[in-house]
Amino acid sequence: MSESTITLHGTRLSGHSHRVELMLSILGLPYRFIDTPAEVRRSAGFRMLNPLGQIPVLDDGGLVLCDSNAILVYLARRYAPGSHWLPDDPVPAAQVQRWLSIAAGEIRFGPAAARVIRRWGAPGDDVGPAMHTAYRLMPFMEQHLSGRRYLAADHPTLADLACYSYIAHAPEGGIALTPYPNIRAWLAQVEALPGFVAMPVSVS
Repeated sequence: MSESTITLHGTRLSGHSHRVELMLSILGLPYRFIDTPAEVRRSAGFRMLNPLGQIPVLDDGGLVLCDSNAILVYLARRYAPGSHWLPDDPVPAAQVQRWLSIAAGEIRFGPAAARVIRRWGAPGDDVGPAMHTAYRLMPFMEQHLSGRRYLAADHPTLADLACYSYIAHAPEGGIALTPYPNIRAWLAQVEALPGFVAMPVSVS
């Protein structure tokens, strides 16, 4: 196998980075991971890759892409065209897009934000709004997954990879998964996918 031309800039404890790592691993794509902590993201060199200073950033042979969900779409179309990851059929395609939006909205500002505040937040950070969002989201997901194995279709899609990381690590933000058996069953389905890699647990 030739040396990889794919480089992923991120951090191991970032769910946004992890969803891209999941896709790369599941597709069997070799890549180089560059740890990119906050001080690096503030540097002029990194801002040339992403002026917003956010991770992850994917460099595929000189093609630079930002935003984890956009990177997932690129990887599916570039390296798995016509696959189940991003369906062509209008209905499941729309469902995938819906869950990508939820990943960038309710999950980002709910379980993900609660995790950041409880693990790395500054004194005085208010976790209340994040918990409120999370406790609106979790019952919704639990009901949606009743009788379903995956979020957007009868097979795994980008929706599952985009939503997995922060839901799986919701307990790090003080959100228990015990009350949600359908969510836990869905997490197990994602974890059973060939090529799955886990995100490390953060330690407070």
